[in-house]
Amino acid sequence: MLKLDRKLLRDLVHLRGQAAAIGLVIAAGVATFVMSMCAYKSLEATRASYYDEYLFADVFSATGRSPNAIVPRLKEIPGVAAVDTRLVYDVLLDVPGMSEPATARLISIPDSGQSRLNQVYIARGRMLDPLRTGEVVVSEVFADAHGFVPGDRVRAIINGKVQELSIVGIALSPEYVIQVQPGTILPDDKRFGIFWVSENDLEAAFDMAGAFNSVCIRLAYGNRVDETIEVLDRLLKPYGSVGGYTRDEQISHQYLSDELAQLRGMAVLAPAIFLGVAAFLLNIAISRIITQQREQIAALKAFGYSNFEVGAHYFNLVLVITMIGTVVGIGVGFVLGDAMVGAYDAFYKFPSLKFRPDWLSVAIAFWLTSVASLVGTFFAVRSAVLLPPAEAMRPEPPPSYRPSLIERILPPKTLSPEVRMVVRNITRRPVKASLSVLGISMAVAVMILGNFSLDAMNYMMDFQFRLAQRQDLTVTFVEPATESVMYEVQNLSGVLASETIRSIPTRIRFQNRSRRVGIMGVEPDAKLFRLLDADENPVRVPDFGVMLNTKLADLLGVKIGDLVIVEVLEDKRPTLTMKVAALVEEYSGVNAYMNKQRLHEALLESKVASGAFLKVDPNQIETVFSELERRPGVGSVSIKDAAMKSFEKTVAENIMVMRSFIIVFAGVIAVGVVYNTARISLSERSRDLATMRVVGFTNGEVSIVLLGEIAAFTIAAIPLGWMIGYALAGAMTTGLDTDNYRIPLVIERGTFILATFVVVASTIVSAWIVQRRVTQLDLIGVLKTRE
Repeated sequence: MLKLDRKLLRDLVHLRGQAAAIGLVIAAGVATFVMSMCAYKSLEATRASYYDEYLFADVFSATGRSPNAIVPRLKEIPGVAAVDTRLVYDVLLDVPGMSEPATARLISIPDSGQSRLNQVYIARGRMLDPLRTGEVVVSEVFADAHGFVPGDRVRAIINGKVQELSIVGIALSPEYVIQVQPGTILPDDKRFGIFWVSENDLEAAFDMAGAFNSVCIRLAYGNRVDETIEVLDRLLKPYGSVGGYTRDEQISHQYLSDELAQLRGMAVLAPAIFLGVAAFLLNIAISRIITQQREQIAALKAFGYSNFEVGAHYFNLVLVITMIGTVVGIGVGFVLGDAMVGAYDAFYKFPSLKFRPDWLSVAIAFWLTSVASLVGTFFAVRSAVLLPPAEAMRPEPPPSYRPSLIERILPPKTLSPEVRMVVRNITRRPVKASLSVLGISMAVAVMILGNFSLDAMNYMMDFQFRLAQRQDLTVTFVEPATESVMYEVQNLSGVLASETIRSIPTRIRFQNRSRRVGIMGVEPDAKLFRLLDADENPVRVPDFGVMLNTKLADLLGVKIGDLVIVEVLEDKRPTLTMKVAALVEEYSGVNAYMNKQRLHEALLESKVASGAFLKVDPNQIETVFSELERRPGVGSVSIKDAAMKSFEKTVAENIMVMRSFIIVFAGVIAVGVVYNTARISLSERSRDLATMRVVGFTNGEVSIVLLGEIAAFTIAAIPLGWMIGYALAGAMTTGLDTDNYRIPLVIERGTFILATFVVVASTIVSAWIVQRRVTQLDLIGVLKTRE
């Protein structure tokens, strides 16, 4: 073994505590990076193979009643590789054990036994028998939520008639990797399910023989989707088309894409923080080692070792610490990534979702940590290489201990001798002190970053479900209901208040931007469904013009007073020019609103409604459910309490898991920074501290000199960490801003308190460890060292 290698091992043993702390910080960053990238690659690869194998469509469109005779013309559209037409209807279900109705989306399956696109994967049971009626295949999440197995039966209200359906299979589909009912923001496995039904059964139930109301298209590679949709809309326009849309606007695909984008963001943000802190710690550690080993460096050069060999020795020391941390981080990242993929497997439904190690990410992790450590220690090592042997033989010039600015400002004898030592040591090394404060503040910031999401989600729930939406039930009708139907629903026993709405599909254009979005017509002084601004104040629906939520306005690039073109995509399909009259704040979806009466006038229609919001007596809610099930015009019923519970179950649980990881990682940063700072300070000042003990200072007074500096760093770092954490949270809200949901920048006082507590606790633990070393100082051995 080379002499420098033996020296490296001895240095590593001597620095084992500091090396372990630095290695843990590196491991935390690498683990986060590897976990995120492996989960990303696993999810992305599984999605791609699933979409390809089961022929997930590229373009979707819904119509009123389109004849099958038009299908050949659809196949002739340039760029179309495959066309699949079908029937799709939402109906109510009477599920045993549930007082409230559930909603089933019925999708037709041709007699061939398999769709041409969006094919069904049978997980259990069998596919439909074309010679039998009343058979259905049910989506796996809905079946599991109710304990359904092949052979069970369920009743559905189909076109006003109660029919008993026999479950013969449990299935998955690339179209519904995650099942979200239209009009909601999160899945509700118990109250929304997908049912695949024989095409003949649906044709007979809805009198749709020889016709379809939904079409899916798969494009040939390299074709422009915009041109395909333009031709598709032109062909289906006479049959009530509401406009084609791409895979990017399909709900399930959107949710998957958003999750993948978040994983990419996590793979960038977290490692950058951890590796930055690690580079800072390595710089401090190596700088102090070089300072302490000046005479050894001089001796090495005197014995003929070159500058390159001396520099390589210290770089090797850095790389050994870095590689150990990286290897540990990769192992932890694999474990966490496997756990994350397991959580995804419960949330997203694939035939098979397995953890796949991403070896490219492992290689990148080694490269990133090596570069970060070498860059972070370059100037420290450079100073060792350039140090002339003759100068290195002399001890480093002592620092100036002139009175600091604080001492000159305060009255004499205000500060005790040991406190003055602390103040002078900090002020004479402002760069070191600033870096130490910055390192500890990053631990505070990471804690805030990990916990603010729970505050934001709680605020979203309060804003969405308590301040804005005050209804208990949302009822949608199969077809726009007349005044008599509305009167009937409003006067059901147990209904305390109601508000009707009119929803229409539109495409809103502004300059060169456009967005396919529904416009909801609401009453001017609505009480159950309120529109709010960013300050939670109600926004009155204006008599004229259209209201956009802030996300839609941002996507279109419009502001209040701008004129937009509204293309209605149903019935007479008028094109309207409207002024943006107001903006409202919402944290889910892209939505537009206008005065309900003005919407009727623009559509040249009588007073009809697409749905209603109901406030219900809690004691009679089951009666209301029963009455709604018997109404043939009711297409679906959404329950606000169920949506809130689903929100808490799917989001809050995931946040709590991530919160636990963040607390551990923040503690690692805090301990790493504080322990290294204290340990290095102890190494540098062991002679001074031992001298103090010899001349009569107590252990407590000596500890004040050492630990007082750490306490000062921590106190200064906490408010700085609050500010950095707030800024990082703001950056995260921007990065997680999607069409489906936005996260408000809301941080509660408890989050700041928790971040402070964790960092202070980490500081106390680190201080206790170092304090034990102070009490165990070898006074004679230290004082024997030569100046």
